[in-house]
Amino acid sequence: MSKPKLYLDEDVWTGLSTALQKAGFDVVTVSGLQRKGFSDEAQLAFATAQGRAILSHNIQDFAPLAVLYAEDGREHCGIIVARQFDKGVLIRRTLDLLNALTAEQLANTLRFI
Repeated sequence: MSKPKLYLDEDVWTGLSTALQKAGFDVVTVSGLQRKGFSDEAQLAFATAQGRAILSHNIQDFAPLAVLYAEDGREHCGIIVARQFDKGVLIRRTLDLLNALTAEQLANTLRFI
């Protein structure tokens, strides 16, 4: 069993990646990989190809994508969605989730933090 790896969508505070990396997690960002402007579906496909769960504040688009993937029998490494929180709350909730689940447990699930 392995630790989850994350891909932060472009709407997520990039400082979260630094905080998660300091806690020992493998995290990359849309901006860091110069993937801004790609569709949500393209971002999810990229995350999946990289073996990463995606974290986004874009609940209205990623929740239906999770349903679409399930209906089509397509796999992904996990979709994590969150409202816009205070940065400290976002860090704590994300760490709580990542410390509670393995990558295998996160795969093919939609998680709200």
